[in-house]
Amino acid sequence: MSLIIKNLTKSFNSKKVLNNISFEVQNGQTLGVVGFSGSGKSTLLKIISGILYKDSGEIIIPDNSEIAMTFQYSALFDFLNVYDNIAFPLVERKEFRGKYTNEEISKIVKERLELVGLSGIEDKYPSELSGGMQKRVGFARAIVTNPNIILYDEPTAGLDPVTSTLIEDYIVQLKKELNAACVVVTHQLSTIKRAVDYVIMLYQGNIVFKGTVNELLAGTNEYARQFVSASIHGPMNIASK
Repeated sequence: MSLIIKNLTKSFNSKKVLNNISFEVQNGQTLGVVGFSGSGKSTLLKIISGILYKDSGEIIIPDNSEIAMTFQYSALFDFLNVYDNIAFPLVERKEFRGKYTNEEISKIVKERLELVGLSGIEDKYPSELSGGMQKRVGFARAIVTNPNIILYDEPTAGLDPVTSTLIEDYIVQLKKELNAACVVVTHQLSTIKRAVDYVIMLYQGNIVFKGTVNELLAGTNEYARQFVSASIHGPMNIASK
């Protein structure tokens, strides 16, 4: 088991964003996390990655696990070219600093760019890239440290349907290449259908659905049915977002 979440709770002031939630993600498996905006999805990723502190609960991962996170809008450094953006963790993180020669870093960067289908763009800057290309450079930077846990925050946000399909295919490919445990926060049914193995749905800090993609799409759970049908009628109150 690569990632175990037990009874995780997080509040901001008086609002409980995550309420005693638990789930597991195995190596080579992708969990989709869905729900309204403000339901705690991104907060969950930030706690797992260490950006935010939990109030209580457990995050259990194997010793020496490497966690990578891709952000909704790539979060590339505008003042660095593609090569330096991808190499940044290997050069600046203390646990990697000095571990590789410049030649070895160059080889790793080229391999990661090739893996996401972007060979030969090392000298370009983020402003010279399309949104989809920026996403893929963000993926290459995330996997440069060979993570065994990968967190994706809205990986297809702002992309057209064709580019979204390309990104979804790379999520699947990277999971297989690294045998990683992956967590994907998304609103997109296409991402759920193409890139996810099973799903949890958050509402008001609670997990209101947990099951396979087919179970989600079948809509036997009233929360799942409302989400899949995009209905304003159901147990989830839009005004409570």
